[in-house]
This record gives sequence, C-alpha cells and structure tokens, in this order.
Amino acid sequence: MSSQNNIFPRSSGVLLHPTSLPGRYGVGDLGETAYRFIDWLESTGQSVWQVLPLGPTSYGDSPYQSLSTFAGNPLLISFDTLVKEGWLTADDVAKVPSFPAYSVDFGNVITYHNRILSTAYTRFVATAGATKKAEFKAWCDEEAYWLDDWALFIALKNFYGGKPWVEWPEVEALREGKAVETARAKHASSVEEHKFRQWLFFKQWLALKAYANSRNIRLVGDIPIFVAHDSSDVWANRDEYFLDELGNPTVIAGVPPDYFSPTGQRWGNPLYRWDKMAETDYNWWLNRIKATLKLVDIVRVDHFRGFEAYWEVPASETTAIKGQWVPGPKFDFFNVVVERLGNLPIIAEDLGLITPGVVELRDGLKLPGMKILQFAFGGSGGENSFLPHNYTPNCVVYTGTHDNNTTLGWWMSGEATPDIREYLPQYLGHDVTEIHWDLIRLGMASVAHTFVVPLQDVFGFGEDTRMNTPGKESGNWGWRFTAEWLNHPARERLAYLTRLYGRWPKNEDEA
Repeated sequence: MSSQNNIFPRSSGVLLHPTSLPGRYGVGDLGETAYRFIDWLESTGQSVWQVLPLGPTSYGDSPYQSLSTFAGNPLLISFDTLVKEGWLTADDVAKVPSFPAYSVDFGNVITYHNRILSTAYTRFVATAGATKKAEFKAWCDEEAYWLDDWALFIALKNFYGGKPWVEWPEVEALREGKAVETARAKHASSVEEHKFRQWLFFKQWLALKAYANSRNIRLVGDIPIFVAHDSSDVWANRDEYFLDELGNPTVIAGVPPDYFSPTGQRWGNPLYRWDKMAETDYNWWLNRIKATLKLVDIVRVDHFRGFEAYWEVPASETTAIKGQWVPGPKFDFFNVVVERLGNLPIIAEDLGLITPGVVELRDGLKLPGMKILQFAFGGSGGENSFLPHNYTPNCVVYTGTHDNNTTLGWWMSGEATPDIREYLPQYLGHDVTEIHWDLIRLGMASVAHTFVVPLQDVFGFGEDTRMNTPGKESGNWGWRFTAEWLNHPARERLAYLTRLYGRWPKNEDEA
C-alpha cells in the first residue's frame, strides 16, 4: 500500500495525549506547553509524537468513545492563545479554579472551559471585524460536510441535558420531516457557537502541527475502527449501522476473552453495515481518513483486525463472551482507499487474536504492525513474536501503549509473572535494575523502523500514572505531568540512546 522506506525512516518518538500536558487550566492544551514539549522532543532526537484520538469526549472521558470522529476536543483550546487573539482578556482568565496538577478533574474542567469558551464566542460576535467573520464563514463552508451535523448534534445534546440522542424527542432523534431544519433555526446561536469552537481548535492544532513539522517531528494520530453510538456520526448516518427502528444498536462491537479480560470487552459501539457503505464507495470512511490526515502525518488504525473480521455481540448481552466472528470488508475497502486517496501512511494496530487472514491483509497492504515489549517475555520463550530478535523492520515497537500499565508499574505488579521475571534478565544478559530503561534500550536497538515510548516510561513513573485500564469504566484518561519534568536528566539519556541506535533524524542534506 505504501513505500515504507519513505514513510517510515528509522526513527523514535513519544506517546503522549495532549490532555496530559502541563498547564494552569486543569487540562493540557494547545498553548505554550505544547510547543515546549515539541522543543523537548527535538532536543532528544525524537521525530514522532503519537497522540490518542482528538475528538470531543463524553461519559467516561474516553477519546475512543468520541461524540464525533471529525470534531476536535474543545478542552484542548488554549485560553492564553485566545487572549493574544483578543477573544479573551487577561481578566477573563485571571481567576482559575484550583485544579489538580497531576490529573484532570474532567467534571469541573468541562464546566469551567465551557464558561470561558462561551465568553470568547460572545466577544467574537460583538467585536470581530468583517475579515475575521469572513474567515470563520469560509472555514465553516469548507467543513460543512461534517460540521453542520456536529454543531446541531451538540446543541441538541446540551439542550436535552446531555442525554444520548436516542432519548431525545423522536422527531429529532430520527431526523424526521423538517425536524432538523426546525431545530437548526431554533438553536441557531448555540449551533454557531459550537462551530466557532471547532474553528478555534482547528486553527490552533494546525499551527501546532506546522511547528512540529518544521522541527522534523511527525504526528501520529488514531482512527478507532468503530465510532461511539452517541455521536453525530451515527445520528446523521443511521442507515450505515445495525440499528433498530428507534436508533438503538441491535449488535455491538467488542473482543472475545483475552489477556485483558476473561469476559472479553463489550465496547458497545454499533457495527457498520459494510454492504451499505460499499454502495457509496465508502464515502464516509474516505472523508474520515482525509480529515484525520489534515491533523496528523501518520494514522494508526486502532483494531485493524476488524477490517478482516470483527467480534459481533448481541446488544442484549452484558459481556462479550457470547459473540461471533463476522467477515469485514478486507481488501475491497482498502482497494477503494488506495484508488481514491493513494498510498497512505498507516500503522496497523494488530494486537489481540491475529489470524492468518489478518496477517495476509496487513502484509498484502505492506502496513507495519505493532510490537509490545511488555508482551514479549512470557509463554513461548524465544519464539514469542514480540521478542526483538523476531522482528522484521516493517513494524513499530512500543514498551507499552496507553492500554498497558507503565513499564515500572508492570514490573512491580503481578503482571510481570515469575516466568517473565526469570526470563527477562537472561534475555538482557544482566539483572534488572531499571526496567523502563532496559525496555527502552531493547526497543531502540531493535530492527523495527519506529520505536515509540510512553512519556511515563521515559521518566520511570509507576502504576498511578497509567492512562487506561481496559474494562475499567472510570478513573481513566486523566494523567498529567508538570513542566519541571521536561528538565529531568532523562532527557539526556533518551537523546543518547536515540543517537546510539541510529534513530536521530537526518538532516535533509544527509537523507
């Protein structure tokens, strides 16, 4: 599908969601600390910054259950940038609630940010000149294919107290007759405000991306294969999902019992009617991929195996145990993608139960898969496919991902079983004294073209900084760090290993 040497030179990078960045407003944002983090990446020779999905979140705060696959998360909008642009004043942000420094208190952060963003919109309406208003309108027109549905969806959701769209009045939930037109007129001010927030997000993100690219740093972003049921995507495109006459899913996505959960994972996402999508040449998907590639340079397709076959669970089931494998669109989908969009920079998240069919799809498309070092040292000894000596160059290796414990947390807990604790020192050739640096060195030294390490592992943070525990409904996604850590001696150590193992980015005249 792509020329991997051009897309994936030997490199390394860091996994960090922007919400984890430092800042005074309770959650990481796209302001000064994001730029300083890029400077830190450059100083350590990193050329990849991998983030999680960037969409607006809802109950549970998971970026993998976004209210829209196209919209950006307004919580990431930098208030300090809005002050510079004149949409806020210094007085507007002079008094900030006492937010925790090392975590995101999402409930209070959302309340505060909504208030400040509304203040910014009010000032824009009152003071913006003709040029700025024309710029805003032109952007809205360009993005109307998703923005109109999103802005009305979130305006209605807020009007109905945050209820899922299937609990709204039926005419609006099912978009009957003139209901959408009527609602758009009734909620015109709210609709415009949410378009304004998206304009701010996209302006700030694209400026940050340009800054990263100017420093030889590429952004890796996620496309979760499935979307949330309570999203503008499903609300506006019901015929492309398996839903009943009221809009509720009849079957849902998940995975069977595995390493993470003995009852499987019941994700709850509605499943695509791939036959319906094929009738439009997968138009919604093509728009989704194009939109994501405006924001990032490389796309990691989460749950890639679902394109080969996916686990279908009846919506009435409380666990994912009783399900069945259903064939996905396979090459038919990707052939259309290549025909319409060309060869794309895609990483296939190929973890879990991987069959020969999944391997055939991944390798047939020449896509790099993922290797997780925390999975490498138990079970099948030297034949474990996650062990570095079994890698081929066309893969991306991680110490762990956002779904894993931190490496120190993994080693200190029961997750690192006795057989792992016996085998790993033998593999390393020495006793384990700094497990996170041992795994970083293994990943750096491997033949994998790309190595990515969560920032928590660079600093040697423990289990209390874990980003997500699959199957755990609350208490995830909230970890943050503070600015002084960017001056930690780990910076020099990471830089040393990056240079030692040939992952430091080459200058253009060297390439």
